[in-house]
Amino acid sequence: MAKAKSKAVKTAASPHRIAELDRELVRLVQERARLALEAGAAAASVGIDDASLQRMTADCQGPLPPQYVRAVLRELESGCRQLTRQLRVAYLGPTYSFSHLAAMQCFGQGVELVPVGTIAAVFEEIHRKQSDFGLVPIENSTDGRVTDTLEMLARMRVRICGELELRIHHTLLGKCRRSEVREVYSKPQALSQCRNWLAKHLPTARTIEVTSTSTAAQLAAEKPGAAAIASLQAGQHFGLDVLAEMIEDNPANTTRFAVIGDHPSTRTGNDHTAMLFQVDHRPGALADAMTVFKRNKLNLTWIESFPIPGPVRGYLFFVEMEGHESDAPLRRAVAALGKKTLRLEVLGSFPAAAPVE
Repeated sequence: MAKAKSKAVKTAASPHRIAELDRELVRLVQERARLALEAGAAAASVGIDDASLQRMTADCQGPLPPQYVRAVLRELESGCRQLTRQLRVAYLGPTYSFSHLAAMQCFGQGVELVPVGTIAAVFEEIHRKQSDFGLVPIENSTDGRVTDTLEMLARMRVRICGELELRIHHTLLGKCRRSEVREVYSKPQALSQCRNWLAKHLPTARTIEVTSTSTAAQLAAEKPGAAAIASLQAGQHFGLDVLAEMIEDNPANTTRFAVIGDHPSTRTGNDHTAMLFQVDHRPGALADAMTVFKRNKLNLTWIESFPIPGPVRGYLFFVEMEGHESDAPLRRAVAALGKKTLRLEVLGSFPAAAPVE
């Protein structure tokens, strides 16, 4: 009987204790915001450093998973930034596309997120100084490089000042049963990343390419017998049922996004630097250029070739390496490459990012 009474008292006290903790959390949030405002640091960095958030929450004890704790801290940081400056971030829309999810992951929802129709339009937003930052996909672990982004990096001088690597989980969404699906809508990249699953589970369904996963979800909400491959969030927005989850062929499927803007990133000690260059179209020219990285002990993490438009055949080479452009080995490499290349541009340095959900 005594045990039962003790349990009842404990249960009755819980709402009061929760209310106390909520009031304390509100007080601490406001104190944190005041300190950020006084320091003027709320808008000083590019994006929200998810690596720092992961380190901060790595050892957190309790029933709440670390990713939910990080989500709270991310939105707090996003809100604090707005106290000193209203940031405008352009991304490849529409809303609830994977680019939209990446933008929210990188900057939180306290900024002005602006959807635009094309990757080129994101670059134009930065070039015309209509947005502070832009976010564009640069490569996918299944489909490789994003050609439109490389083309714009070659055409327009903007800096890469951050990156985000987002785990991409595709969901089959619709308003009918899976056995009734006759058409599957999505953007070409999403269809490509799920082609084996579709061949096995929906072999007779027709796949139809559209401009975005969000557009696909909207069509699935309107057409009988139609399904979409899109994000879970897009399905929730359009009132669709989940017909199958995580249908991507590669369980480690990720898309890497570049944050662009005229905001150089300070050195963190765990940075990457991206650059592009062009060499003479002659035997050994590329090999001569690549030895520069070896001599300076620079570890390359990304290499892409891109054809130069025009009647004369030639290529631009995009490379990324460990280190910051202010590091001595990188400065030496840039000086040496300048003597071996027809064109050389350092696209920017930024903190290296680990994949996030």
